[in-house]
Amino acid sequence: MAKVGTTYVCSECGTHSPVKMGRCPRCGTWGSMAAQAPAPARAPSRGAPGAALHQAVVERLADVSSAEAQRLPSGLSEVDRVLGGGWVAGSVTLLAGEPGVGKSTLLLQLAHEALRAARRTLYVAGEESLAQVKGRAERLGVDARLELTRETDARVLAEHLRAHAPAFVIVDSIQTLLADDGGTPGSVTQVRDATALLTGAAKEAGSALVLIGHVTKQGQVAGPKVVEHMVDATLALESASGLRVLRAMKNRFGPAGEMGVFEMKGDGMAEVANPSEAFLAERPRGVPGSAIVAALEGQRPLLLEVQALAAKSPYAAPRRTVQGLDPRRVDVVLAVLERRLELPLAGLDVYVNVAGGLRLTDPGTDLAVALAVFSAVTNRPVPEKTAVVGEVGLAGELRSVAQFARRVAEARRADFTRLIGPRTLEATDGIPATTLAEALRAALGGDS
Repeated sequence: MAKVGTTYVCSECGTHSPVKMGRCPRCGTWGSMAAQAPAPARAPSRGAPGAALHQAVVERLADVSSAEAQRLPSGLSEVDRVLGGGWVAGSVTLLAGEPGVGKSTLLLQLAHEALRAARRTLYVAGEESLAQVKGRAERLGVDARLELTRETDARVLAEHLRAHAPAFVIVDSIQTLLADDGGTPGSVTQVRDATALLTGAAKEAGSALVLIGHVTKQGQVAGPKVVEHMVDATLALESASGLRVLRAMKNRFGPAGEMGVFEMKGDGMAEVANPSEAFLAERPRGVPGSAIVAALEGQRPLLLEVQALAAKSPYAAPRRTVQGLDPRRVDVVLAVLERRLELPLAGLDVYVNVAGGLRLTDPGTDLAVALAVFSAVTNRPVPEKTAVVGEVGLAGELRSVAQFARRVAEARRADFTRLIGPRTLEATDGIPATTLAEALRAALGGDS
């Protein structure tokens, strides 16, 4: 029988439950709810005999040093873009991704670049043998000065960081470490405590620490959510259209949402200098239901293809299937098309997709969704060299989005001669429109 106060914690997502459950109610994993004994109550320190309380150190804002964080270039420009300029001494970064997506490969390349810059580098191999790491490192041409260890005790590793202060440290992965004797690697408590130990040691030693993390079936970082709050940056490595996309989910030293693009090759990750061209390489020509959007991911403008397909539905309630976009935003755009432009969608299944597998949160994709759906329903292809951008309002108006100049410059660089969007385009030689109907007429011509 469980002790009073015992809670059950999911080893995958960290969900707490007061009763034992066979399946986690949050992430749906079976058999992941493990008992966690309550922490022993602490005796009140105030007024306790022999208790010595130290005084809190308080400083005025004017007295705090404003020295900027020291940046260490990673050696790969795409990684520097995502980090905001490079590694920061004493920072902790969490890198998450699906198995086999290339996390270890990318970090071994970054370790090589650090060694080339004469920075002492330590690789903690918790999942593979040193021979396996050596085999991959030799294939990638990694500098032989790379230091390796199979130590999985977070306390020992923390002391090593304090004693030797390596400039760059990679832990592969945080789920393999133990923070106390008798624990289970990968459990919520062990992941949380091991992260806390290494974070404190890295900040004291001034080491740039990178922790590789697993992901759940839902694509979330495995382990307690508090780990993502403890680290300075959280990066996600994803697969999209045969490429690898490194995305900053959180960054205390740079912009969140920034992305870098790589191609996996036999000798490691190769940077993609022109992502727009890579994502549009297989775009069909002259086919209805395809529109090009000048999107913005982080601070990076990209040209991407939004595809739509409309088919007569055999069901009473037509389906709406969306990939790569927020389904709620797509529903709004479809409602505006049906209500303001009288486009007959009631009996049609509608499928909307961002080609290449990317996920977009940019509201400027609304106009591309509307154009792709309108093109698919009316069977009228969008003319070549036409790109669009703009947010669609509920009244059918076209609203401005951020950083127009950068989007226009990217479209011009990719040789898209017609860029349709809100009135802001008047100053950039684009084709301005006030309403969605005007934009569709400008894109397709005729009585749109």
